[in-house]
Amino acid sequence: MSAYDALAASYDGLTWDVPYEEILAYLQALLKHHGASPKSVLDLACGTGSLAVLLAEAGYRTLAADASEEMLAMAYDKASDLPHPPFFICQRMEALTLPEPVDWVVCCLDSLNYLTDPRDAAKALGRIYESLTDGGVLTFDINSEEKLRGLDGQIFLDENDESYCVWRAEFDEAERICYYGMDLFQRQGKLWRRSFEEHREYAYTVSQLKEFLQAAGFSQIECYGDRQFTPPKAGEQRIYFYAAK
Repeated sequence: MSAYDALAASYDGLTWDVPYEEILAYLQALLKHHGASPKSVLDLACGTGSLAVLLAEAGYRTLAADASEEMLAMAYDKASDLPHPPFFICQRMEALTLPEPVDWVVCCLDSLNYLTDPRDAAKALGRIYESLTDGGVLTFDINSEEKLRGLDGQIFLDENDESYCVWRAEFDEAERICYYGMDLFQRQGKLWRRSFEEHREYAYTVSQLKEFLQAAGFSQIECYGDRQFTPPKAGEQRIYFYAAK
């Protein structure tokens, strides 16, 4: 089973602590810091649409794309009551093709790490560049190399009334990939349905991604510590990038 197929229905309940409002506030402050004022935005790898909904509510003309039909179905339902809901697209990052360019592309929650072939990451950044208006900007974050290495051998439990999830992480040094084996139990009436998914994240370096961004045509490339306005420090767990077309 591919990543997020079974997890889609339980994703919001298991990630209740993701501070989407704070993430958006930081990204907007980052845009202001660089003098950018986009009107349209693409939430790339939007998942169940929590950030896309906030973007639409904030007044941006919002598009949202994800490779998982199951996640998009949840996102569509979540946004259905909005007066101006996002326009949803089922696409992979490395094959991104928009009906029209946007002023801003945002890609959050280490989605780029899920492209485990660096060639796909370079291709995705190229497709993002082509999807931006002149002067458009890209903001995204990654799980740092140190964080993914540190997850090796770790076991995590997440649960609520409807779901029980066990994550087991293993980092492969040769492949530079962190594997998450996930056993998911979802309540169905009096019974529980068990499924298994494997998630994989590639440990990109800052210099590697800067090289890909430059090759795609981006300029004004900056990276920051987790929701900071200073460069990432040693041991940084999440790193944010800003780049302009």
